[in-house]
Amino acid sequence: MANVDLSFSRYVAARKGADSARSREGAAYSYGGDLRIRQALGRIRPVTLAVEAAVRFWQSVERNRLLGTSVKVSDKQFRNLHALTVRCADILQIPVPTVYVSPNIGALNAHTFGTTDDACIVLNAALVDHLSDVELLDVIGHECGHIQNDHAVYMTTLYLLSRAGNTLLRWGARPAVLALNGWARRAEITCDRAGLLCTRDLDASVGCLVKLALGSKKLYSEVNLEEYLKQLDESRGAGRFDELGRTHQYLPKRIAALRIFADTTYYRSLGRDGLDARSSAVASSSSSGSGGAGAGPDAASGASVGLSKEECDARVAAILAVFS
Repeated sequence: MANVDLSFSRYVAARKGADSARSREGAAYSYGGDLRIRQALGRIRPVTLAVEAAVRFWQSVERNRLLGTSVKVSDKQFRNLHALTVRCADILQIPVPTVYVSPNIGALNAHTFGTTDDACIVLNAALVDHLSDVELLDVIGHECGHIQNDHAVYMTTLYLLSRAGNTLLRWGARPAVLALNGWARRAEITCDRAGLLCTRDLDASVGCLVKLALGSKKLYSEVNLEEYLKQLDESRGAGRFDELGRTHQYLPKRIAALRIFADTTYYRSLGRDGLDARSSAVASSSSSGSGGAGAGPDAASGASVGLSKEECDARVAAILAVFS
């Protein structure tokens, strides 16, 4: 058996170079709040200790335990899921990830596990039964977004810490969990965008989020989305602080944030078949400040002018704020 170096400091050092620089910068569509906090996580000692332990436990125990009860998706079994995964990878321009179907990760759920070098996606079996193909495209695209933006190791750490059976361990890891929760809520915004880029259908992506939250196909057909979004204005009392202990933003916030992203020049400029070279143009114009996120693509494609990435992220930050 090959030796595995489980030192977090060496793990971080190994990520240096062209590939890791790209992941640290984030994809062109990524939410700025996700990137800022993720860059800070490596400087928070409780987090680095937790990640080092999580990588060790994942490699030695949990990976085999989780995947031992799962079925791998390939072009020979679960061919439709495989085709959807290939499509997402092609759109986001990443290598096709390994995907498993499992009954053991919670109802109507999907998760990305591993490290930058061995990330994989695990879909709950009931999720596949519950969703249409375009909705599955959104879910798989969302998880591919975690891989593309180098989220896997922190997602795995948070998953393992939140399920620790030892009470003392859970309390000892609380500082790391709180820091990771704060990042994870913002990482979900990034990956909701990845899912939308894969579907190119705002209604389908929003519908998928609502359907997963409700857990019911029948009730979903009776939801008035605009009425539901009014709950965002109603959740301003003391109870809103409950969100600080969660890994996901309240759903009305995620939907509002995704709608804002759909109004950016970047999203409007994209064709149906992939992100192509315009992703780089968006990233370059955003970082240089020359006309915002969509200056290059808009001029090239004739797309209608929308929000710049900076404007989008500023509006999203205001929506996501708990202390407002």
